[in-house]
Amino acid sequence: MFPGRTLTDLGFSPREAVRGRQPWPAAQTIPAAAPVAAPAPNAGPGPGRRAAPAEEGDPPRRPFLFQEPVGGPGGRIGEPEAAAVEEAVRRIRLLDDRHGADSIYPHTAQPLNAAYALLDAGARRRSIADRLYAGAGELAISVGWLAHDSGRFTDARAHYAEALATARVTGDPALEAHAFCNAAFLARDAGRPREAVRAAQAAQRAAGRLASPRRLLSLIALREAGGWAWLTDRSGCERALLRAQALFSRGPSDADPEWMTFYGEAELEGLEAQCWSALGDWGRAVEHARRAVALQNPHFTRNIALFTTELASDLLADGAPDAAAVAAGRALELMDQVKSARIRQMLDETARVLRSHGRNAVVADFLARYEAQT
Repeated sequence: MFPGRTLTDLGFSPREAVRGRQPWPAAQTIPAAAPVAAPAPNAGPGPGRRAAPAEEGDPPRRPFLFQEPVGGPGGRIGEPEAAAVEEAVRRIRLLDDRHGADSIYPHTAQPLNAAYALLDAGARRRSIADRLYAGAGELAISVGWLAHDSGRFTDARAHYAEALATARVTGDPALEAHAFCNAAFLARDAGRPREAVRAAQAAQRAAGRLASPRRLLSLIALREAGGWAWLTDRSGCERALLRAQALFSRGPSDADPEWMTFYGEAELEGLEAQCWSALGDWGRAVEHARRAVALQNPHFTRNIALFTTELASDLLADGAPDAAAVAAGRALELMDQVKSARIRQMLDETARVLRSHGRNAVVADFLARYEAQT
């Protein structure tokens, strides 16, 4: 969002360390972001200065991306503008990994509008125009995901439709596959599982036009499996899961899209756990949810909270309220860092069901802490 400056320049940990292709060693922790000096009270950015960006460890408290499509000399759109859009997408993903969507989504309308204004302004070079279209489409998907995670399903659907339109206009199969993949996930969570299956199948067709799309096809197969599970079609779900596992086992590729760096073994286990939960196979759901929590890269705080909350729900359904309360307590501790309406709703439902086990000392302790926080 600041042409010529990298995430490291802005105080972030290097992207390859947190969303890169290599797994983060279990014994290490993510390096802390470089401190940003606090401004004087009531001081604005000042002439010719930009407001300091939020640190990676802090959710944003102000619009945090580029704010208007100024263009280059003479209003020309070039490399700096394309890079700004791409950097905006990366920063949203990094913040979402840590904090969830609730504190980020309100700040995204302006940069998204600015990105599409750049498209309308036009770039003379075809290579720059292609990057702008791809970047704006990816930004629409990222904003759509934030809407999804914060419970704004109608907004999410609109953003994904915008990304799909951008993909179709430019004939970009990678963007189309990504948009359909996310649309499938949204449809499942919105209670439209058959649409989820169809969107996942559309994503597969788009991905089939790409080189070495095996990891992408693995994730898409999991999206399809989720749709089948919510339709209570066990055989359809199992076939899709087997396909996802087989594709995943073939390993990553240099051709894997940048946005897929979150998709590792933990995500595979977590999405499979969701399928078994939807099918009512609580033992399998618990098994895979435990693995998802254990394998998760510590950078992905939001996903640790998500899978821990799902583990609590699965344990409760499997008849282990005390173990469920322990897991729910761990998730509760993470909610100070993670602001996700989706996860909060899941945790609230687990707490509601646990109240019927209130005589259990472990459950009572969790409920006391839960009530104090809410």
